Amino acid sequence: MELSVVMPCLNEAETVETCVRKTIGFFKDSGIDGEVVIADNGSTDGSQQLARDAGARVVPVVEKGYGNALMGGIRAARGRYVAMGDADDSYDFATLGPFLDELRDGADLVMGNRFQGGIAEGAMPKLHRYLGNPVLSFVGRLFFGSKIGDFHCGLRAFNKESITRLGLQTGGMEFASEMVVKATLAKYDIREVPTTLSPDGRTRAPHLNTWRDGWRHLRFLLLYSPRWLFLIPGLVFMTLGLVAGIALSFGPVRVGEIAFDVDTLVGAGAAMVIGFQSALFALLTKVYAMQEGFLPHDRRVQKIIDWWSLERGLVLGGLLAVAGLAGLAASLFHWRVNNFGELDPRESLRIVVPSATALVMSLQAVFASLFASILSIRRRQHPPAVDPADEAAGVVDAAVHQVAVETAAAEAAEAERAAKSESAKSETAEAETEPTGTEQPEREPEPASASAKTAAGTTKPAKAQAAKTQAAKAPAKAKPAGAQPAKTPAKPRPAAKAPAKPRSTKAPAKAQPAKAPTKARPTKAQPTDAQPTKAQPADPAKDESE
Repeated sequence: MELSVVMPCLNEAETVETCVRKTIGFFKDSGIDGEVVIADNGSTDGSQQLARDAGARVVPVVEKGYGNALMGGIRAARGRYVAMGDADDSYDFATLGPFLDELRDGADLVMGNRFQGGIAEGAMPKLHRYLGNPVLSFVGRLFFGSKIGDFHCGLRAFNKESITRLGLQTGGMEFASEMVVKATLAKYDIREVPTTLSPDGRTRAPHLNTWRDGWRHLRFLLLYSPRWLFLIPGLVFMTLGLVAGIALSFGPVRVGEIAFDVDTLVGAGAAMVIGFQSALFALLTKVYAMQEGFLPHDRRVQKIIDWWSLERGLVLGGLLAVAGLAGLAASLFHWRVNNFGELDPRESLRIVVPSATALVMSLQAVFASLFASILSIRRRQHPPAVDPADEAAGVVDAAVHQVAVETAAAEAAEAERAAKSESAKSETAEAETEPTGTEQPEREPEPASASAKTAAGTTKPAKAQAAKTQAAKAPAKAKPAGAQPAKTPAKPRPAAKAPAKPRSTKAPAKAQPAKAPTKARPTKAQPTDAQPTKAQPADPAKDESE
């Protein structure tokens, strides 16, 4: 969106609808993508609904004040550019075209000038027209070097991003002056457009209070210009006091028939003290305003602060104190010369007044140096500590995160163990099923080798040896009652170590058949002396042969 028109509103039921319709008509006629924002400051006369019915967007602003209402509307505006004007029908929003043209051309702030565009009869009180606005605008131009001719024109337009960066603070009528002053100090591109002011369309009294709001404008201009508020008056006082003090320290001064003597010398000393204090205030105020962001950075002031350390201030104060004490010592000596009797004031005051002035200025220099050092401590302070609530919340979040990590790790470990267990079970099942189909052909030669060796080393009949050979083949065909079906025939060992052990598969090594018969033996028959190490399961064929 290109343009948002913001109107502050407080009980403007008589005119707000007219202003909104004129603005929307201007958008349509000019082909502008825009909106009307009514910043309502607590209206009780139904202004909000009238504005909505006319096509505006109403934004409620709780904080009272002209400036607060405008800032609430500016923050809520959706346009790249923002125009602001009163909702009392005193400005013609259909004349916003030149303002928008200047903004498109690169201006940051475009001010209306009622003195150039014309003020209709009865549109502005004479006190405002001939005293208030001209004087305050002149003060603004003098203090801040602005070229704006009408500081307080209510119709103006600006780049929203540029004005938002200024950090406007005031909440009353002085908001108009603050915008111009800060934009000038920020060296923004500020332009003026002639604007016509017409009598407003309401019957009630205006919200503007002549003296109260006029003073608020002047007060703002003074507070934002330490140079004109403190420095320049202080330098004037110091110069007058110093010149008069030096001249009167040597005797009376006559200007025509008028004689200036010690009474004027006392006044000169007071002017010196006031001027010196005012100049110090100007410096300290500028430093504070720069640090807080109220005023832009000033390189000249920064150089002074960098040079003026606490030690240099103490040295300056010490020198002034020495001069003052020396003068007081001289006055005591003068009194002694006169035998501590009555003195002539025209002589004694010429010594005492400069001495007392130097002593007072020495203390001012010391105190100002200390205060400037305090401001520098604020400028160099460490970052603030973490809020305890935020720190506790961080600890809790860290603990929750740690618990979540540990839980996830435990679940992953459990899943890994479960996967390993399933893998082991599947391997065991494969090992139990493999011997029935693969082990039998590999072990057929083993009984023959064992029979041959047994026949050579024993005297048993051939019939018994044949029965023993048959027993080696029997488990694959018939399983004895009570024995484990898969593990029993896994490893039939010969009576003696055979020359070769043809074991080509891994399944017999896993299934340990030698331990199975020891757990469950179907008969009490013992193996022959051909198996001396481990007991073998009872063989039904062997029992029959015996």
